[in-house]
Amino acid sequence: MHFPEPQRWRLSVAPMMDWTDRHCRFFHRLLTRHTLLYSEMVTTGALRHGSVQRHLRFNAEEHPVALQLGGSDAADLAHAAKLGQDWGYDEINLNCGCPSDRVQRGAFGACLMNEPRTVADGVKAMLDVVDVPVTVKHRIGIDRIESYDFVRDFVGTVSEAGCKVFTVHARNAWLDGLSPKENREIPPLRYELAYQLKKDFPGLVISVNGGIKTNEEIAAHLLHADGVMVGREAYYNPWLLGTWDATFYGDAHDVPSRETVEEAMVAYMERAHAEDGCPWYAIARHMLGLYHGQRGGRLWRQVWSDHKLKPLAPREVWLQARSALARGAVVTD
Repeated sequence: MHFPEPQRWRLSVAPMMDWTDRHCRFFHRLLTRHTLLYSEMVTTGALRHGSVQRHLRFNAEEHPVALQLGGSDAADLAHAAKLGQDWGYDEINLNCGCPSDRVQRGAFGACLMNEPRTVADGVKAMLDVVDVPVTVKHRIGIDRIESYDFVRDFVGTVSEAGCKVFTVHARNAWLDGLSPKENREIPPLRYELAYQLKKDFPGLVISVNGGIKTNEEIAAHLLHADGVMVGREAYYNPWLLGTWDATFYGDAHDVPSRETVEEAMVAYMERAHAEDGCPWYAIARHMLGLYHGQRGGRLWRQVWSDHKLKPLAPREVWLQARSALARGAVVTD
């Protein structure tokens, strides 16, 4: 099986539940041509018993885009992976890092790190039915397991099944006593374990994830790993993505202005409404960070998040937002 070069995973935006839907990914793609984008986690059960179109539909402009799956049964994972490939996703990623109670009850997510053979069986079953890369996103440990041997043996076992790409969220997942939000903040970051994985498995693609916020930090991690995955900072400060093609891919194309990106999103809102009745505010919520740190940004954000404006057409809201931004630019925000 042929796998693309590690450059494909050089930068990516993390899969984030309730955030990285197709509208968010369309927005992010306006800012960067090369960064790999991930779907929200989709469970194998949802694809067995729910609307496949609702869960897998995406915009052609999103490529390269990966589908993240949640599940543990090999047959269900193979079924879901084949659907993902058939729908056109460029990669299938298995979630072995989410610590939420709901995910644990479904016997997948971070708890799968205790069952590397189960993960390996799932990976092999998916690789048997798809031609796109099958990858794994995982933590460095679970609960109070601090030993590097734990994550090394997990990666070793799963790689033997054919997985060549691992994204390492460099924190433990505490399955008891912490909320998912706390699990993103309290367990200490130990990037050196991800770096050690790259040393011990030089033939694998190793990306590092967790708490990364600046281009300087990204560049520092790329000295030790093949790729960097950025999560919440990409969502709250999306303009950062607009610097990545030139900085990390050597592609110094003209980056559209914030105003141009916003106008493109308004056109997309109109398109989405015409296609399936999607309301503009379900899309606008993803671009509220567009003017992060800019004068007038707070007033602009207030317009796009004003529930009273929901009955208006998106272009009318856009005009109000532009006016608010202009007002804020001449007074202290």
